[in-house]
Amino acid sequence: MENSGLNFDWFIPLSEKDKTLKEVYAELASFGDNQGSIPLIVQLVENPKFDIPGFDIFNGATSLQTHDYIHILLGRGILPKDEAFVIGFTMGSTNRVSSLEEKLYGLISKYLYPKEFQFSDSDFDVFKDALRLGFISDCQPLNTVDYEALMPLSLEEARKAIGIESSLIRAYYEIEQRRYPDERESQRLLQGF
Repeated sequence: MENSGLNFDWFIPLSEKDKTLKEVYAELASFGDNQGSIPLIVQLVENPKFDIPGFDIFNGATSLQTHDYIHILLGRGILPKDEAFVIGFTMGSTNRVSSLEEKLYGLISKYLYPKEFQFSDSDFDVFKDALRLGFISDCQPLNTVDYEALMPLSLEEARKAIGIESSLIRAYYEIEQRRYPDERESQRLLQGF
């Protein structure tokens, strides 16, 4: 996801509990993408403002701002496997994703997205894992949460308010870390634990 304005080293670990969602979002927003820098095909697939009324191609679509909040609460940076995890977990949390939808998203993300946004095979594997993890999680559908109400809360309080089970996610992060020993985003997941 090449963009000269992004700080690819940015990362807030799942172990961070005390900073507020507002503080961390301000940090991310200071250098992150804006909606205009996201290619149209990515927006068409992932942003709900492009949905056809009464017809969702992909469940869990969010605005870029909501997507950023989810990155923070799931303890992910902005590298490819981080993106794959955030999108997969968000879609899975809706409990409405069919196997056809999963396969279609895979084809689009691997072959139709511009090169800097495309998922590799291992990125798509992380997406699929996160999709299932979001499905078994008891958290609220992450695309429907009122994040503005969570802004003054600590990350720990915000995660609890929407039912994100940090222990479940941490267990997966241990697996991801073992599977991808050469991937920077996978190796830093357990920082602080």
